[in-house]
Amino acid sequence: MIMTKKYKILGKYIKDLSSETPDIETYLYVRENISKYQLDIDISSKPLKNKLIEVNTTFKFEDKEQSKKRSYFEIVYSSIIKVNDDVTDKKVLEKIILCDVQIEIYPELEKCLLNLIHNSGYADITFEKKVDFENLYNQKIN
Repeated sequence: MIMTKKYKILGKYIKDLSSETPDIETYLYVRENISKYQLDIDISSKPLKNKLIEVNTTFKFEDKEQSKKRSYFEIVYSSIIKVNDDVTDKKVLEKIILCDVQIEIYPELEKCLLNLIHNSGYADITFEKKVDFENLYNQKIN
């Protein structure tokens, strides 16, 4: 059975981009310890008119151990989606926002965040694991 997409992405852009490394000591420290950093994801949405929704996906790449010396990287990526008129069920809408849209924008969003980190002086960083939004969504509803 072929699932027709129940939404369309009309536009997407970087809403906010932030990289902070306060000084050279921090930079040198972080360079040694950045492998401990973790990706944090937050998704929020707000309805606009005419079945349009602004979906904001925030990726933070940060030190969970809260070391004194730490860098901070954050990107807020905004997608404007138009949901089909036949979508009335909240559950369907939630899955579109938290899962389907995320899967679609993820490659681009990951590339933007990696560029930010690389351009901030940490050239060797890669994300080994891709984010599994389907899995995250299923955990959330169960």
